[in-house]
Amino acid sequence: MKGQEWYQAEDVAKAYDDKRFSRGGRLINEREKRAVLDALAPVEDRKILEIACGTGRFTALLAERGADIVGLDISSAMLQQGRERAQSAGVADRLEYMRGDAARLPFPDDHFDAVFAMRFFHLADEPERFMAEMRRVSSDQVFFDTFNRYSTRSLYTWALPMGSRLYSGSEVRELLDGADLELVKAEHDWIGPYGFYRKLPNTLASGFRKLDTGVGSTALGRYLASVSYWDGRVR
Repeated sequence: MKGQEWYQAEDVAKAYDDKRFSRGGRLINEREKRAVLDALAPVEDRKILEIACGTGRFTALLAERGADIVGLDISSAMLQQGRERAQSAGVADRLEYMRGDAARLPFPDDHFDAVFAMRFFHLADEPERFMAEMRRVSSDQVFFDTFNRYSTRSLYTWALPMGSRLYSGSEVRELLDGADLELVKAEHDWIGPYGFYRKLPNTLASGFRKLDTGVGSTALGRYLASVSYWDGRVR
């Protein structure tokens, strides 16, 4: 995985949410949470696994809505942030955090109703292997996002020290087919790259977001989008 050593540092974990989801990053956080809730709903009593759960922003959200949720991450420091978040939200007794490798999930086949991963596949050096594992432990649904190859994200990625993996629609469909998953829904969003929004104050970013969604709602929107959300189901 790209950036694995950096990601596991304690100082990175402590500053992770503030760096990515303050200022204009709040809009990103809101959109991602809506994407997860829309895809997995209804979540009450569903058995759900989040891969690369990070600081637990999704796990706590789903636990609050009655899901039986497990969050797995490679970083002990990130998991500690997640436990503190769950404690503050009053849901620490309704979810479980585990340190583990997404390429070798410590669960039996079909153990969960749904498995999802956000902000994960752009770091994957072997996406087929990770997708196969997600499919193996899910009896029904696999949900994830990708950054898109033919978009403004390609310029942003070029400027990043460790870069990130970008995907075309056909590559994602091949991933799903290879894992025996059927694509049932795809959403495409964010013409402007995330890094652009994080640099702006929230009020200014909101104005750009309106323009972004306006263009995104046109026929060109799907082709310009930098992020896609993919909902796959077990065949």
